[in-house]
Amino acid sequence: MSLKIQIEIKQSLEELEKAVKYATEASSKERLQMLYWLKSGQVTSRQALAERLGRDKATITRWLRKYKDGGQRGLLCVKRAPGKEPIVSGENLERLKQRLSEPQGFHSYSQIKQWLSTELGLNIAYKTVYQLVRYQIRAKLKVPRPQSTKQHPNSQSHFKKNFPSPSNSYKMNLAMEND
Repeated sequence: MSLKIQIEIKQSLEELEKAVKYATEASSKERLQMLYWLKSGQVTSRQALAERLGRDKATITRWLRKYKDGGQRGLLCVKRAPGKEPIVSGENLERLKQRLSEPQGFHSYSQIKQWLSTELGLNIAYKTVYQLVRYQIRAKLKVPRPQSTKQHPNSQSHFKKNFPSPSNSYKMNLAMEND
């Protein structure tokens, strides 16, 4: 048989009920639910709490210790790992964004990699540069449309002179309808 939990919960039932209702994270919601059940007397032992919440007794004990030490704020505080610092951040990231937005821009990711190395002193892998520019900054390279090597140099100007543009043909059709 489990021992009865000896803990003083400072919040009222109404406050806890409201907190459970408006909790946005699942982890916070189940921790607040635990406090609500203890305050209302629905559950009196760690074993019953563990079964109701689908958690281990050790987890319930850890949560109760957090509540005793830090109150509701301490219980709801979930520590997150800091993670790795971004390679390009702050002023360097802004300089890269500015350079990408310029009309001449970059023509290849290798060119960006080289610029990062010479200008900012950052030696970054090609794949990292690609992911940074394409997915985080959401920028595209300034590359002209491809042209055929077999294309005659004067054919483009000849085409523009002799073939009416869609806007011109539309205007001509309007003029003919009005006549």
